[in-house]
Amino acid sequence: MPPPPSAASSGNTENPVDSSYAWTRLWVALCLSTIGAIGTWCVVVALPAVQAEFGVARAEASLPYTLTMIGFAAGGITVGRLTDRLGVFRPVVVSVMIMAAGFVAAALAGSLWVFALAQGLAIGTGSAATFAPLLADTSLWFARRRGLAVGIFASGNYLGGVVWPPVVQHFIAGHGWRPTYVGIGLFCLVTMLPLALVLRRRSPATPASSAAAGQVSAERPLGLAPATLQALLLVAGLACCVAMAMPQVHLVAYCADLGYGPARGARMLSLLLGCGIVSRLASGWISDRIGGLRTLLLGSTLQMAALLLFLPFDGLASLYVVAALFGLSQGGIVPSYAMIIRRFFPPAQAATRISATITTTILGMALGGWLSGVIFDVTGSYRAAFVNGAVWNLLNVGIAAWLLRRDRATDGR
Repeated sequence: MPPPPSAASSGNTENPVDSSYAWTRLWVALCLSTIGAIGTWCVVVALPAVQAEFGVARAEASLPYTLTMIGFAAGGITVGRLTDRLGVFRPVVVSVMIMAAGFVAAALAGSLWVFALAQGLAIGTGSAATFAPLLADTSLWFARRRGLAVGIFASGNYLGGVVWPPVVQHFIAGHGWRPTYVGIGLFCLVTMLPLALVLRRRSPATPASSAAAGQVSAERPLGLAPATLQALLLVAGLACCVAMAMPQVHLVAYCADLGYGPARGARMLSLLLGCGIVSRLASGWISDRIGGLRTLLLGSTLQMAALLLFLPFDGLASLYVVAALFGLSQGGIVPSYAMIIRRFFPPAQAATRISATITTTILGMALGGWLSGVIFDVTGSYRAAFVNGAVWNLLNVGIAAWLLRRDRATDGR
């Protein structure tokens, strides 16, 4: 399938930004993100089965997820840099093949460490291209409705979280986790490679025009050195996702420990992530009106409140309600970083900077998932882990509030 002709080659002077092709590209990117999300969600659902087969403690069983997220983070940085240089098409194709091979390798693993390495080195790194680099690429194709477009694309990760946990749980229960992993690898190959062909057209932002467009905002964004603002966003991303990881990584195991079973936990996780889709769409619409910084502060504050609700409520019905509230509160946090970066940095740096920031959110998920397992092993419950998440969340709220205050002061000059 050849790429759509560019304006230069066809003589068509229509601006590709906000065009019908941009929207087509967005829906394809959403499909890729949804399918690619299985690389991070399947290991969460497989955690109880993997722990039982290899006979390890909860913290050790959480290690494959941690390595997956580390691989996802490292792959995101690499693919982000390549995307700024080469476009997103070739990195996505190579990443899909690596991810598919990783699922087969994980299915053949004879020990937890081999399984964890397959998750981290192949599945994690391979699935990285389907989030941060595609998120940055999507932001370059929209101007008027950039927040909505970013929110729609970012929903793919959560849409995958809605679809994949019950599907993966069904196949693990019926066929075992090893055959399920092989099937996932084959499915990724036959669906994602054809979709990637639509992405062959390069983004409309050339390095020269992008640098010129972003020159003023990049000199002293918010009155800070660009490296300082980037560093603050990195810390904020880490902190918010340490908090976010507690329910997302351990909800299935938490429900099993409470006696409700992993199947109910998987359905509860799907509910949480389904509400996250609503949150991301709503947050995208909101960020087009109030900006990324305000959206970040709003989402982070609501996430902390919802996280604390897990402490007094552990009944089955109440957990469904709290999981839904948590999903509704936190879905817009990560996409808001893309909006902030696109406002204060040149478009030519978008993929690199957004991928770096998303990387710290992934590392936060990895750290939070591991810390929660360690805290569970030490205390015998998840209560202290919920408190730990809330403390990290408070750090994110503080950074967002401080940046917003500087933004108001800068606008007032």
